[in-house]
Amino acid sequence: MGLALFDLDNTLLSGDSDYEWGRFLADIGAVDREQYARTNARFHADYLAGRLDIHAFSRFSFTPLAENPPGVLQAWRAQFLEDRIRPLVGAPALALVEKHRAAGDTLMIITATNSFVTRPIADLFGVAHLIATEPKRVGERFVPEIEGIPAFQEGKVLRLQAWLEAHPELDGERWFYSDSRNDVPLLERVDHPVAVDPDETLAQIAAERGWPVISLHGGPAQAPR
Repeated sequence: MGLALFDLDNTLLSGDSDYEWGRFLADIGAVDREQYARTNARFHADYLAGRLDIHAFSRFSFTPLAENPPGVLQAWRAQFLEDRIRPLVGAPALALVEKHRAAGDTLMIITATNSFVTRPIADLFGVAHLIATEPKRVGERFVPEIEGIPAFQEGKVLRLQAWLEAHPELDGERWFYSDSRNDVPLLERVDHPVAVDPDETLAQIAAERGWPVISLHGGPAQAPR
């Protein structure tokens, strides 16, 4: 069976769920708006530039998870999903997922954004398999640390390799769709790398290597080969 891998932020979504979660927390008064927004924007710029310290960012972004009880977090997340995420889910992204589903491919979202935020987003797309950065838990409460390997840059490759070892039946062709220079390590390791509304660096790499470039969000693109 084939395996279709999708990055989430700015790929299936027409925005960044991690960044929007931070803005949402500021808007509802769960964090100090000015201080949190300033730090969140700095980390977001580092991500776009390919220099994000994922552990430093996770200590920052997991702190609201650690400071609030599960019931409160789940209520916030439900509101966030309706108010901020559903508007970022477009018909072209849904159609791409359905194309692979109809072809019989196994579907997976693989994202650096933490699993607390992204699990219900994967459910919106009907995608059962998710590899995401995992916040550590002690009992039922989160702590501001990463559990295991973060699903970021080369970490996506390592996490996927470990998952595939447990699913040896998935020996068919593999696709990976991403917008980000941070995903080049995984794009290089699949049969069908596809750049989706790529950042400047990924667009250049895709042009040099002949990778297809598509748009799910209204930008210029070439048809997949």
